[in-house]
Amino acid sequence: MTSWAKFAAISCTHCPYQSESAVDRLLRELEGRSLTHFVHCGDIVEGHAGSVHADDPVQHTLLDEFIVAADMLRRIRETLQKKNPDIVLVALDGNHDDNLQRAEGNRRIKPDLRELCNPRKMGGGVKEEFNQWKHVPYRFGLTYQLGAVIFHHGFAAGANSDEMEAIQIAMSCGGYSHRLVIRGHTHRPVAPTQCKRSSRVLLPWWFANCGYMAFDKRAEYTNRFSIDQWGRGMIVGETKIGRADRLPKDSWKAELIRLDA
Repeated sequence: MTSWAKFAAISCTHCPYQSESAVDRLLRELEGRSLTHFVHCGDIVEGHAGSVHADDPVQHTLLDEFIVAADMLRRIRETLQKKNPDIVLVALDGNHDDNLQRAEGNRRIKPDLRELCNPRKMGGGVKEEFNQWKHVPYRFGLTYQLGAVIFHHGFAAGANSDEMEAIQIAMSCGGYSHRLVIRGHTHRPVAPTQCKRSSRVLLPWWFANCGYMAFDKRAEYTNRFSIDQWGRGMIVGETKIGRADRLPKDSWKAELIRLDA
């Protein structure tokens, strides 16, 4: 008999700028569900306090960001464990999380201090909570895979990136048919949608976007562009467990649940 995994996924909490109204709505949704897996698709923290700009008006420290994030993860974990004490908890890095650790490009943290800015190596409750979650670094080709479903933060955020990146990620994971790619990054919640080559030619992959979970008020940096398609949400569903190359067409079900206030 084939077993099924039941999952939920969110993304882009950007602590300490998380929307508490969205988190509260999330917790209420989770209270009524018995899940086997929960995935945070990245950008757990904003990383604002790690800015390379000396005049950036940050009113908090990186430790503040990690403490807030650890508390949010704890609330999610404890809510889920009431239904299933053995639930698998997964935390993917997003670009904001990775900015605090990466050693190349626009360095935010000096190399000799970088380990001190890793929440999984800090003392106290931050380290303990983050280490309750399976960690997936932010690298292309590194994903969390659950049956026919692939979870990834995402790299591109353009209007046409959903379909193209889903195909790229699916191909990097073997190119097997009938898979669903769930990601965050774009802040645009999108229900499971089939990829297509043209309006008449459908492709055997699907994509879905979680949306985001931050900013009760519009963030100042967003004044440069439209956020009309941004929204808060999570993807919930179930998938058959097994090798991706052997799973049939009807091996997953998923839907978008909006968490807007």
